[in-house]
Amino acid sequence: MDQVKFTQMKDGTQADYVFLTKHEVAYTKGTADRLLGALVDLDEGLSGYKVTRLGHSLQAATRAYRDGADIDWIVAALLHDIGDIYAPYNHDEYAAAILRPFVREQCAWCVQTHADFQMVYYGHHVGADPNKRDRHLGHAYFDDCVAFCEHWDQASFDPDYDTLPLDFFRDMVREVFARAPYDPDVIRPGIREPLQGTSHP
Repeated sequence: MDQVKFTQMKDGTQADYVFLTKHEVAYTKGTADRLLGALVDLDEGLSGYKVTRLGHSLQAATRAYRDGADIDWIVAALLHDIGDIYAPYNHDEYAAAILRPFVREQCAWCVQTHADFQMVYYGHHVGADPNKRDRHLGHAYFDDCVAFCEHWDQASFDPDYDTLPLDFFRDMVREVFARAPYDPDVIRPGIREPLQGTSHP
């Protein structure tokens, strides 16, 4: 079978769906490499900063790595703005949706809400609420997102910073996206891991 027989899903047979499932599972194995390609596309995104969006993403991930963060934090930092090209008005939610099946809940939540937390740095300059993050006060990961933004996101626009190349992070991205999706041993709801540790030099 090269294609299913149906033209409406309700007419599909078990054989059709077994065939599709096999192909869909095989396709998911390439998710990491497609994301790595999409990161390169960030170089064609929003301009005006001293670094490209890819440069910003790599710098955030480099800072996370050098802070001794674990692999979930590093990959989250790398991909936190992956939605800038395709979802400019909710890029944080877009990125979190990609990450959520494969990283700790803590990391996905911080990516999902980081745009609200970033407002503290510039909201007052553009007529937006600089305290937008306060809507999340009391959340278990509130302080983690404050730290994520302070140490890795808002700080990563420096063209003179010694940023690691994308190739350095490729195997980390592949490792994370090779995980079984929504594995409870990975997602670990309510568990907080430090953003800074001793995992790396």
